[in-house]
Amino acid sequence: MTPITIDADAYRSIWLHMKEVPFTQQFIEVLGYRTRVVTAGDPSAPAVLLLHGTGGHWETFSALIPELYRERFVIAIDMVGNGFSDKPDIPWTTFLYAEHALAVLDHFGVERADLIGSSLGAWVVARIAFASPERTNRVILMSPAGLTASASNMARIKRQRTAAVENPEWTTIKAMFDHLIAEEKDKIPDIIALRQAIYRKPETLATVDRMLTLQEAGIREENLLSEDDWHAITAQVLVIVAGKDVGEYTSTARQILELMPNSVGFEMPHVAHWPAFEDPATFNPVALRFLASGEVR
Repeated sequence: MTPITIDADAYRSIWLHMKEVPFTQQFIEVLGYRTRVVTAGDPSAPAVLLLHGTGGHWETFSALIPELYRERFVIAIDMVGNGFSDKPDIPWTTFLYAEHALAVLDHFGVERADLIGSSLGAWVVARIAFASPERTNRVILMSPAGLTASASNMARIKRQRTAAVENPEWTTIKAMFDHLIAEEKDKIPDIIALRQAIYRKPETLATVDRMLTLQEAGIREENLLSEDDWHAITAQVLVIVAGKDVGEYTSTARQILELMPNSVGFEMPHVAHWPAFEDPATFNPVALRFLASGEVR
């Protein structure tokens, strides 16, 4: 048997990030859906809600939570239909995701929160900031969607996610991450194995079309925020511009920066779709500074 060689100095895992975080993972009922949620920090501190991308789970933020919880009450969820949360047989739209996310805040008695979203999560965060400004403090958007809808990008997402769910072998799951994470060293076994466990669940296969609801042209159009909607978002917003992301997300990031009146951008040219996970050493100080002051430098 060939021995496994590990670079101990470069080794990463979810649990090495979370090893000193006093956190609680639980399943709560929200809108009638069993919802997987992690909380960390003082419940009396200002709250921050973390929302992942399509087919994802709270561990997307495992490298950020250890920094956030010291000053904030962190709430990170598997959004309805995703991760290990319930997967109802209804259309999964940004309206449902936003309603569910706000109900999670209600569950914990949180009236207003900072919101951090990645990809689909960023789209949902933007909808909350637009439709429910009274619930929204500062906002951070990574790999944002929700402004445009190219047929090619929708087709790519449907093709890759369907293949991964229908054949959840290690190689197909890992191939999905080629578009999500730039550097090979950051496609860690923890993340691949966790996504594999989710995609191997029978209910994930049964609802894969629901997972991809927003990749259907008509439904996606109904869920997009118009330029006027983006312009109406008055919260302070930090937009991460990821240089190695799929072009549609980078373009969306730059466009919404021009539309939102209180937005600021931060360039991370060396990362792809998961900036907070790929380079926490760069992302975390910027995020914490912005949440504390509205400034990035």
